[in-house]
Amino acid sequence: MINATTSPEATASSPAARGGEGTTRDYFELLKPRVMSLVVFSGFAGLMAAPGHIHPLLGFTAILCIALASGAAGAINMWYERDLDSLMKRTKDRPLPAGRVAPDDALAMGLFLTACSVGLMGLAINWVAAGILAFASFFYVIIYTVGLKRYTPQNIVIGGAAGAFPPMIGWAAVTGDVSWASLTLFLIIFLWTPPHFWALALFSNEDYRRAGVPMLPVVAGERHTKWQMLAYTLVLAPVALLPTWLGTAGVVYLAFAAVLGALFILSAVRVMREDGASTNHKAARQMFGYSILYLFAIFAALIVDATARGL
Repeated sequence: MINATTSPEATASSPAARGGEGTTRDYFELLKPRVMSLVVFSGFAGLMAAPGHIHPLLGFTAILCIALASGAAGAINMWYERDLDSLMKRTKDRPLPAGRVAPDDALAMGLFLTACSVGLMGLAINWVAAGILAFASFFYVIIYTVGLKRYTPQNIVIGGAAGAFPPMIGWAAVTGDVSWASLTLFLIIFLWTPPHFWALALFSNEDYRRAGVPMLPVVAGERHTKWQMLAYTLVLAPVALLPTWLGTAGVVYLAFAAVLGALFILSAVRVMREDGASTNHKAARQMFGYSILYLFAIFAALIVDATARGL
């Protein structure tokens, strides 16, 4: 049986090692489109909230580069983790563990799209945005996927930084710099990531245990994980109000962020009070779903607010 210390190289006889003739849909799945949608939306929010203006075509190009880099990182992540994916019910039917795409093809696509997205961002937009984009890809692939996920329960805490860069990239595409305002947008996603993924880990605990991935519920237990989730939501709620204090957003955003933060805290309290064994982690599943809505909604509020104020 493969465990967390096993090389990502699948055995020669396994479907993941052989690969097949993947369809367009299989290759698109490698890009993790649902994750990409969050990345693209938060990047667009950073672009819209930034002071100044960018030509619509250049703005589209910047968002396209963010999307391609996100998908490329996802493909490389799937290539490296195909042994783990084959052990988990949630991921065993992905194109690589199911043998529909050859590992070398997935890796080649990921590397090619990374180079194209960073190069295009630098040449068409600016090299500050391109540099942050390149670092975000490096962080997700090397720091998180290779260096953290298999070896520490802090994988999500530290690795969450990778998914927090897109609004900074969108901001830098317009301004060509990094500011406290863009760092605040980064911090919102950074603090959102642990409770989001730990909610998933609570009801997918056996999957992670089987694969040997040291997610927090596996190594520290459910009770400790739930306390950590509540702590992060309590810190996130006031931090999400900072864009108004810094002048990045106005009262429309402030009102939405306050309500959304309160509901996030409430969902964490419900998880705390739930006996997961008897309820099949119903509250954790609901919190996971709400966490996705939260991130979309808070950045949608930022976009609406910026549009209303004519930024």
